[in-house]
Amino acid sequence: MADETPLSIHHPQGTPVGGVVVVQEAFGVTGHIEDVCQRLADVGWLAVAPHIYHRTGDPVLPYDDLSALGPHIGALTAGGILDDLDTAFGYIGDAGFPTEGAGIVGFCMGGTIAFMAAVQRPIGAAVTFYGSGLVEGRFGFPPLIEAAPGLRAPWLGLYGDQDKGIPPDQVEHLAEAAGKAEVPSEVIRYPDAGHGFNRDGSDAYHQDSSIDAWRRMLDWFADYLTTGATESPGL
Repeated sequence: MADETPLSIHHPQGTPVGGVVVVQEAFGVTGHIEDVCQRLADVGWLAVAPHIYHRTGDPVLPYDDLSALGPHIGALTAGGILDDLDTAFGYIGDAGFPTEGAGIVGFCMGGTIAFMAAVQRPIGAAVTFYGSGLVEGRFGFPPLIEAAPGLRAPWLGLYGDQDKGIPPDQVEHLAEAAGKAEVPSEVIRYPDAGHGFNRDGSDAYHQDSSIDAWRRMLDWFADYLTTGATESPGL
């Protein structure tokens, strides 16, 4: 199909311990996102990143040109995004890891999408790195605070207090709302980190926060994801 979602796929060297969907930043499936996938693969996860911008040319956009984001973000719809996630989860499912045992992690824009996946799909666990839209909906989805009581999968949120676009008080309200869900949730705030703190090699990177957040993400997946493929067709 011409509209089928392209996927960046990173396989571990041995048998995967499970599958994780990695959702891109607002800048596309950047080198950073590919690196996140590879780092997950290096510790045993089958990592799959759907190219959410494939309907508008699948660009990788420069971090210093925010004006370039508009046409691509503006073309996103909730339905289209969920279709893209379903394609990624379908690949993981074909590898023997059903959706209910798979995880998702997203960064920036992808953090918002990962959260909504945990609301709208029966997945195993979700992790959000500095996802916005807490009080105003994004991409056709409701605000995260409004949606949070409906979380269907254990969710971990990782936020920096220096993020100019996501005030700490909003993050606290999100944590409170997520606490009303019938699944485990946790929100970690990093006092010295801003938006994009996991993006090594950039001015946004905050090493101590990134190291701690990465460890917490891996622990979250280890705690909540079903590991061990039901079948292994060798994808």
